[in-house]
Amino acid sequence: MNTAPRIPDPDGFYAALLAAHEGRSEAQSADLNARLVLLLANQCADQAVLLACIHAAATAEDPTTTQAQ
Repeated sequence: MNTAPRIPDPDGFYAALLAAHEGRSEAQSADLNARLVLLLANQCADQAVLLACIHAAATAEDPTTTQAQ
C-alpha cells in the first residue's frame, strides 16, 4: 500500500475536494465521501489494498489531537 503522495498536485486535489463539500450539509458531505470512496475503490479494484487502506485510515492518529513536541 502506498502512503506517500503520488498525485501531481495534491494541494489542487484537496482544494477540489473541499470545494465539492461547500454548501452541503453534514449528511450530504458524508454521502459525497461515500460515493467518492466507492468510485476510487472501483478504480483500484484490489480488495487487499482496499482492506489495508480501510485499516490504515481507521487506525491513523488524528493530527488535530497530536501535541507538538
